[in-house]
Amino acid sequence: MVGGGTDAFIGAIHRLAALMDNQIELVCGCFSVNPEISLSSGLSYYLPESRVYATYNEMFAKEVLLPEGERMDFVTIVTPNFAHFEPAMMALDNGFHVVVDKPITFTLDEALKLKEKINATGLTLALTHTYSGYPAVKEAKTRVSRGDFGKIRKVYVEYPQGWLSTKQEDAGNAQASWRTDPKRSGKAGCMGDIGTHAHHLAEYITGLKTVELCAELNVFVPGRMLDDDGAALLRFENGAKGVLMATQIAAGEENSLKIRVYGEKGGLEWHQHEPNTLLVKWSDKPTEIVRVGNGYMGDIAKHNTRTPGGHPEGYLEAFANIYRNFSLVVRAGMNGQTPKAEWLDFPTVEDGIRGMQFIDAVVKAGYDDTTKWVKF
Repeated sequence: MVGGGTDAFIGAIHRLAALMDNQIELVCGCFSVNPEISLSSGLSYYLPESRVYATYNEMFAKEVLLPEGERMDFVTIVTPNFAHFEPAMMALDNGFHVVVDKPITFTLDEALKLKEKINATGLTLALTHTYSGYPAVKEAKTRVSRGDFGKIRKVYVEYPQGWLSTKQEDAGNAQASWRTDPKRSGKAGCMGDIGTHAHHLAEYITGLKTVELCAELNVFVPGRMLDDDGAALLRFENGAKGVLMATQIAAGEENSLKIRVYGEKGGLEWHQHEPNTLLVKWSDKPTEIVRVGNGYMGDIAKHNTRTPGGHPEGYLEAFANIYRNFSLVVRAGMNGQTPKAEWLDFPTVEDGIRGMQFIDAVVKAGYDDTTKWVKF
């Protein structure tokens, strides 16, 4: 692991998710830019001192010298956005697979370079777009792809949060500090942080790529350097239209991610706050309430469901589905086996590139009053 010390937030989520299925073991890490915090964190995770490193450069240099079966097999990178590319590239150069938090890199150019390296090495990269890991979301994708709703016409996706309604970055909140700093977060704030989640969810469920968008970005909190609110109109490759909204100043909201997709014959609706329920709507019959954990779910959803019906599966399990499927693919490669189709269902470098293209397009459209529509 790179990042994820005891003073961090998302690292603990990644560790819980990775360890959930007993397919992955934490064996080493550089957990902080502060060597003392890295060491104390690693020891608190019950790692031997020799496998806790002061820098990720040292980690890669020493791990690659260890015998196979002892050295790490992959690295997970859970740092702020500006520190994704270099450790990911270094890992690939040393023959290690990669899991990285989203957005994949600081710039689109870096994401394209990662793709070139992955193509050259044949290694595997997973991107933790968490919400694609929910079983109900996978069921939604299955039903759209098999044509249940006919040609898709309209997509509405929204992600309101309220935690940045005040200037938390000036109140000692470390998460707010780096997310609102263009030097560490990148050119987008809210749209880079959660707008990319909403956009990925829309493309994942529909199987359609956005080809053009127009947008408005806003900064509501005085003195903030990056957008804390925004909206975009989307045009998809099949002619479908979409509306995307993301905000971090919706006071009182938590992580109220919601998507609705409509086709010629019907539509679907999913809320993250009710993750085990998928609403399927028809023009000629009553709405269906589809519940995760039942026998009528598709094979992909079943593969990514751990508990019987009626036992909610949430954020950690969705995260864990990405890690488990990634680990199954990596292990299959080590054993010279062909991975099963359901194992390959996790976000990759291609999704990362789409996310960076979205950020570039939405920032260009959102701040340039002379530009109405921006092509991907």
